[in-house]
Amino acid sequence: MSSTGRAAEVRLSIPADGAYIAVPRAVVGNLAARNDFTVDAIDDLRIAVDEACALLLPEAADGVLDCVFEIEPPQLTVRASALVRSGWMPDTDSFGWTVLTALVESAAAETNDGRLTITVTATATATETL
Repeated sequence: MSSTGRAAEVRLSIPADGAYIAVPRAVVGNLAARNDFTVDAIDDLRIAVDEACALLLPEAADGVLDCVFEIEPPQLTVRASALVRSGWMPDTDSFGWTVLTALVESAAAETNDGRLTITVTATATATETL
């Protein structure tokens, strides 16, 4: 949520290079912490975003990975996308996809005009179980 109490959106473009994958992970961690996600939920979301980006990195045809972080409390949605070769979709039976889907409420992959977008959504909970 922005300081005005309304929904907010953050956009990020990084080179499709493993050296930059920590950037979207750090951004989602900061946004989740500012929006009342528990420590465990923040860690899960960081790992899920890391996996989504890692799936896209080797397939990014133009060398760019885009991330859009949509904050609409209590939900945080992340859309990681890249231009990919025609017909490529992530293997939903892979270990990376299994990890990704286990850590968030929902995960989906879709293509539109050669751009593959992996969307993950998580919701903040009021308390953390210790």
